[in-house]
Amino acid sequence: MTRIAEDGRFTTHDGVELFYRRWPATAERRGAVALFHRGHEHGGRMAHLVDELDLPEFDVYAWDARGHGRSPGARGHSPSFSHSVRDVESFVSHIERAHGVARADIAVVAQSVGAVLAATWAHDYAPRIRALTLAAPAFSAKLYVPFARPGLALLRRLRGDFDVNSYVKSRFLTHDPARRASFDADPLISRAISVDSLLGLYEAAERVTADARAIAIPTQVLIAGADFVVRSGPQHEFFVRLGSRSKERRTYPGLYHDLLGEADRGPVVADIRRFLLARFAEPLETIDLRDADRIGYTRDEADRLATPLPALSPRSLWWSTYRANLKLGGLLSEGIKLGHATGFDSGSTLDYVYRDAANGVGAIGRAIDRAYLDAIGWRGIRRRKLNVEELIRLALARLRANSAPARVVDIAAGHGRYVLEALTAGVERPESILLRDYSELNVAAGAKLVAEKGLADIARFERGNAFDGDDLAALSPRPTLAIVSGLYELFPDNALVAGSLGGLGRAIPAGGYLVYTGQPWHPQLEMIARALTSHREGQAWVMRRRTQAEMDQLVAAAGFRKIEQRIDPWGIFTVSLAVREAEAA
Repeated sequence: MTRIAEDGRFTTHDGVELFYRRWPATAERRGAVALFHRGHEHGGRMAHLVDELDLPEFDVYAWDARGHGRSPGARGHSPSFSHSVRDVESFVSHIERAHGVARADIAVVAQSVGAVLAATWAHDYAPRIRALTLAAPAFSAKLYVPFARPGLALLRRLRGDFDVNSYVKSRFLTHDPARRASFDADPLISRAISVDSLLGLYEAAERVTADARAIAIPTQVLIAGADFVVRSGPQHEFFVRLGSRSKERRTYPGLYHDLLGEADRGPVVADIRRFLLARFAEPLETIDLRDADRIGYTRDEADRLATPLPALSPRSLWWSTYRANLKLGGLLSEGIKLGHATGFDSGSTLDYVYRDAANGVGAIGRAIDRAYLDAIGWRGIRRRKLNVEELIRLALARLRANSAPARVVDIAAGHGRYVLEALTAGVERPESILLRDYSELNVAAGAKLVAEKGLADIARFERGNAFDGDDLAALSPRPTLAIVSGLYELFPDNALVAGSLGGLGRAIPAGGYLVYTGQPWHPQLEMIARALTSHREGQAWVMRRRTQAEMDQLVAAAGFRKIEQRIDPWGIFTVSLAVREAEAA
């Protein structure tokens, strides 16, 4: 090694200090490369790449993931796979803050499990980085025991979390004898992985592979031609679906899973170096997604869901039966009954889901209602509520730190429960709270809740159109924190959303904040479209997903810059905090 590593630590979102290595650039710095190691290993196992890549104008960083190497935590354990994905976001943010490297000047090189973490981060957080290289991504590990995955899932339900030991021997990873010997002798390598992390890896990999079109970052996928550890099929599928304009796929016949540590890794390293230098030699690639509502793949998806099924086809009969059972369920379940009456996307339904208390006719009715409230979509909604409340409190704290007034507006508050609870949970009260909604029913219920929370002296609830940009721009006094939760996801038209955001951009002064939500993915889109009704006169509830990159671009066009993001463990709902950068023209 000719470049000397500096040891460092960064604090994650939950206060854990993770270890990383930094190799500073030896020439005038152009950017940085962040390395993410494979499962069971640590960043030191990628140190040889620093000299081999021969990028003297770039800092190189390599972390030890939590539970790995010199980072703390039980070996192979993380609270969840999504927790580790958020660790990636924390690490890149640390590189920006502590070392002064703009996110747009950072490239990521990741291997195996690290590559799945990086790909999931790219999908869920839509980071504006320069490039992404994924070496032998572990989108589908080869579990040679029949029915291993469902068996592990069953044992998890029966026993709770437990360790699974890797079957992979060094001879299956590389042809390099020295690399094999160092793997076998390395005391920092652990063969254990928690079953929660393993199952979470599978779930995230399937989601990201199926929805790779959402990733618009220039991406290189490197595939081992003789991989005993992971399947190549999902790697090819991921590449084909990628939404990047600059994308490249390379397959290396005869090479094992540890592509970056193979005996004959010269061509692999050369391909990575060429790809990265090419990306840094051109402007940051940005695909304009603001017209994705008209020509994007999620528009096609929504159009398919809105297309009636042939009357006597098996799928049509299935969904007819499903709707009939849902009607019967509404006779016993209070939540299903409310959904039919007001719409499953209504403010009344959301308020019921937030309260999370099963009600119905007798024990059977309550059991049906409990199952309804425990649907993954509603669990995601409740996690979204917590994330919204967290970012509201964070925005208020930043306003106070900047000695700025705290004037809050929610332009489509429903009953306003999540806002009012966030503003009464041990935080200093803002100067004013304005809650608005288009539904008179929601306004009446929200006004009652304001009184119950003892906020009538600073809060008021009024009827308003969240899509009237001129009306929003005229809000007085000018809000310093605007909240839009669960609204834009219900409307596929980007022109509507852009008009609303534009009004908020004119209303909020520089240094003010916007909390906004998104829905980049949902596992029950067809069920929702075929079986549930909307608040709009009983119409079918057909949702068009917005990728996180699309949502962030709409927000940026209104003059805001995203600075924080949260996402639930299932990857369904995001909550973001953005700051108003400058006054609108």
